[in-house]
Amino acid sequence: MNPAHEPLPLEFYNKPTIELARSLLGCLLVKETEEGPASGYIVETEAYKGPGDRAAHSYGNRRTKRTEIMYREAGVVYTYTMHTHTLINVVSGGADEPEAVLIRALEPHEGLALMEKRRSGKKPRDWTNGPGKLTKALSITMNDYGRPLTGPPLYIAKGYEPQDILSGPRIGIDNSGEAREYPWRFWIKGNRYVSR
Repeated sequence: MNPAHEPLPLEFYNKPTIELARSLLGCLLVKETEEGPASGYIVETEAYKGPGDRAAHSYGNRRTKRTEIMYREAGVVYTYTMHTHTLINVVSGGADEPEAVLIRALEPHEGLALMEKRRSGKKPRDWTNGPGKLTKALSITMNDYGRPLTGPPLYIAKGYEPQDILSGPRIGIDNSGEAREYPWRFWIKGNRYVSR
């Protein structure tokens, strides 16, 4: 572990989900593998507020093998597969409050050669500018499901304070009724790695 990348403490994650989604912007997501570390600054997130949010996997308190981790304490990884892509979420809300924050995009920081190899043939801007892209670039897999984010091999460290944060509707949830309009997607204004 790079000593400059001290993992954030568990207490960091103990805040309301919307606040956490904003607080994660500018933080550094790090994945260490045998090939070496790769990391990127979080530049886009989406909040999912559990049982009352029709776009959340835990809407109506759905409790399945896939969503079980969402019912645990905040600060652990919830990965799932969508259209063959692994997506990474930070569990929030606390025990029996199944909420999460999707990490949608990263600005590459270190391990650029690894990212280039893993995202072969893609332009650097396209390595991490989407939730399925960033997991490939950092080698985040379903094996990371349930990991605490407080230490290697997968963790979040302090990064920088974004100057300007924007918000708007979440992406790709057209069949979720009124929830599709909730302004729970957050991104750093002007960052070229934001997905849209």
